Amino acid sequence: MKLSVWAKKQGITYRTAWNYFNNNMIDGAYKLKSGTIIVPEEKSIKQDYTIVYARVSSSENKSNLDSQAKRVCEFCNAKGWIIKEIVKECASGLNDNRLKLQKILKENKATRIVVEHKDRLTRFGFEYIKSLFSGEIIIINEVIEDEEDIIQDFVSIITSFCARIYGKRRSKRKTEKLIKELKND
Repeated sequence: MKLSVWAKKQGITYRTAWNYFNNNMIDGAYKLKSGTIIVPEEKSIKQDYTIVYARVSSSENKSNLDSQAKRVCEFCNAKGWIIKEIVKECASGLNDNRLKLQKILKENKATRIVVEHKDRLTRFGFEYIKSLFSGEIIIINEVIEDEEDIIQDFVSIITSFCARIYGKRRSKRKTEKLIKELKND
C-alpha cells in the first residue's frame, strides 16, 4: 500500500510517516523509481527504543560514569523519550572492540542512541558509525569549534601511541620475569 494510505491506517500524518520511512523505522518499506513509497500490508512502525550510552576510559572514573549516565537520562526525560536501556562501559574510546557498544550496533533494535559527548561514543570513526547505524545518534554537548575538536583528536592520537609503547614495555617486563622464574625452577 502507499505510504499515505498506511499513515491514515496508523492514525499519523503523512509527514510523520515519511520521517519514519527516512529513519528506517518501517520494516520492509521501499521506494519505487517513480518516488512512491510502498509499505507491505502487515508491517508496522518500529517501536521507539532509546539507549543511553555512557563510557569512561578507566575503572578509576567509575563515579564519573554514573553521573554521566544520570545527566544523559535527565536529558532524555526532559525530551520525553522513554529509555529502554542504560549501557555503561569502562573502555578506551580508541578501542574498537568494545563489547557493549558492538552489541548495541549488532542487535539493531535501538532507534536512538544518546551520548553526552561525541568522544564518549568513539574517538575516531564517528561518521562511519553514524552512517551505518539505522537509527539516530544524539550528542548532547557537541563541539562548536573545529579547533577544539582537532586538538582533542591530536591528544587522542598521542594517548593511543603512549598506551601502545607502555603496553609493550609492560609485556616485555612480564616476559623477562617469566623467563627468570622458569630458570629458577
